[in-house]
Amino acid sequence: MGASKTIGPGEIEAAIARLAAAISARHPDPSRLLLLGIANGGVELARRLATRLAAPAGVLDVSFHRDDIGRHPIPKESAPTVLPREITGAEILLVDDVIFTGRTVKAALDELFDHGRPARVELAVLVDRGCRRLPFLADYVGLAIPTGEGEKVAVHLAPGGRGRDSVRVLPAGPPPV
Repeated sequence: MGASKTIGPGEIEAAIARLAAAISARHPDPSRLLLLGIANGGVELARRLATRLAAPAGVLDVSFHRDDIGRHPIPKESAPTVLPREITGAEILLVDDVIFTGRTVKAALDELFDHGRPARVELAVLVDRGCRRLPFLADYVGLAIPTGEGEKVAVHLAPGGRGRDSVRVLPAGPPPV
């Protein structure tokens, strides 16, 4: 495990711009696209991308589909699922701040398919930190930051305050009991 690393607002803003450009290149008609931020980390990123793309955005709460709910209870600040339109037949872009093992993506797909059957589902993440345990790859990645099992990635995207954004790689601390 290396030293702590911090990525500041300028690099984060550039990564979000790259994500939006890549999504726009593949989806020239953004009205057909529905961005769903995975609560809680992906909600602000989805909102920012939706603004740049002029596409609708919503929230996907994966709390009840997590396979570690016994060890990690539902956070008090959890955002409920909000779907601004029907998802059956829609082109869905799941949005999250970090992809690590792939378990959150699986939980997001379970929650999504509880609400309908989309025509296509893609994944956009701000940070891909590697160490996958399930076979999921993001279609769009803002930053690739390889990390070890003993590290964590903390993303802070300040609502309306891009100058306060940060991504930090830190020691993970002791494992849960």
